[in-house]
Amino acid sequence: MWVTADCGGQVNRSCGKPEHVAWCAMNLIKKIHRIHPFFLLFLILVFPGNAWAVQSHGAPEGLYVHQLAHVFYTAALCYFFWNIHRSKFKSPGWRLLQVFCVLMVCWNIMAFTDHTLAAVINSAHITGGGDYLATRLRGPATAVNIWYYITKLDHIFSVPALFFLYLGMKGIYKSSVKEEEV
Repeated sequence: MWVTADCGGQVNRSCGKPEHVAWCAMNLIKKIHRIHPFFLLFLILVFPGNAWAVQSHGAPEGLYVHQLAHVFYTAALCYFFWNIHRSKFKSPGWRLLQVFCVLMVCWNIMAFTDHTLAAVINSAHITGGGDYLATRLRGPATAVNIWYYITKLDHIFSVPALFFLYLGMKGIYKSSVKEEEV
């Protein structure tokens, strides 16, 4: 039985042996993995929609549960940081994971403070209606209003934290591949 497959730009005729078919399938998967991120980015740019990254919780129970989630996540990150510190993992990837933990703890503190201030800030000082990106803070500039504005900038910690998570996971992967080669 003859099988025709496009394997890496050339057409191979194989006898249908599993190793030939598997080799062709692996090349096809490699091509798809190269195209997939760009296709996803294209779809996001061409067909943008609402991200729904900000959600409101029913008062007051939803806020309490959400705040407790921040506390537990902070505790988990601190434990993870401490566990990496006391372990024998010395590769740079693990150190980058520690940086991720520190930045995410900072993000948690800012988000916790933001949620708390949002509950006590006077709603007359906020304009813009339901659209999150159109929301503005009006005067007078009190300490609570300024802190509320600053804590809304929590992405200053979360975006670099996720970048360090990526670098850390990549570093751990590379060090584990090196260990397997030896």
